[in-house]
Amino acid sequence: MRCTYLLILLFQALLAAGQAVPYGHNPAAGHYQTVRGVRLYYEAYGAGPPLLLIHGNGGSIQDFRQNIPYFARHYRVLAVDSRAHGRSVDRGDSLSFELMADDFAALLTNLHLDSAYVLGWSDGGINAVVLALRHPKLVKRLVATGANFSPDSTALTPALWRQQQRAYQENKGKTLTDPKQQNDWKVFLLDVFQPHIPLPRLRQVAAPAFIIAGDRDLITLEHTVAIYRHLRRVWLWIVPDSGHATLQEHADEFNRKADAFFRAKSISSAPH
Repeated sequence: MRCTYLLILLFQALLAAGQAVPYGHNPAAGHYQTVRGVRLYYEAYGAGPPLLLIHGNGGSIQDFRQNIPYFARHYRVLAVDSRAHGRSVDRGDSLSFELMADDFAALLTNLHLDSAYVLGWSDGGINAVVLALRHPKLVKRLVATGANFSPDSTALTPALWRQQQRAYQENKGKTLTDPKQQNDWKVFLLDVFQPHIPLPRLRQVAAPAFIIAGDRDLITLEHTVAIYRHLRRVWLWIVPDSGHATLQEHADEFNRKADAFFRAKSISSAPH
């Protein structure tokens, strides 16, 4: 407990001094936890109800640098490098959202947390939904921004879809000997072939959800609205003048709205 208190004081001192906190590479806040054969790297900030932050494809904890300081005032923030991302090394040859969601569940269990708020961006938003489906008791409420429920051409903007498919066709079958290239290819393939979440199954999500997307998001508006319509207790926010990175492009408003959702006394059923 004393060690945790000192780390909180150090974090506050860095902020007060105006020094940039090295999110994703912060020895004062960083920890490893071995779960399901993988050493997951995470950083912990603040105190209060636990809040799990999950980044997107190819991302890392650093992606939340504009969000962690705000939420650390009121929550125990747990920002995680997903397996095969950042400092969480994964020697396996494939990835799935189900595999990653089970990692997050194991991490919360190992930390003796019976539940947490969850905020995910892009693939992290998908992970938040899958975590709520597979481990409903662990998710109090979830925020998902820029998430999709299938990997087909209806999910992505046409330009991104064509770019993704071209990259896949040009590189499939190549022999990769460099471990980093192998890992990057594995991460890339995750979004080429996944996720596969039947829309009717979203009715099984018990946790209240806040679904967010930019009005110029890489995920089509149709996918975002479809997710919203199939959840039971849900808020929807289409962020004006925003692309895929809503939590960075509109960080202040994003933080306030997500916090208001987590703190709301009740979340009514969606008027579908």
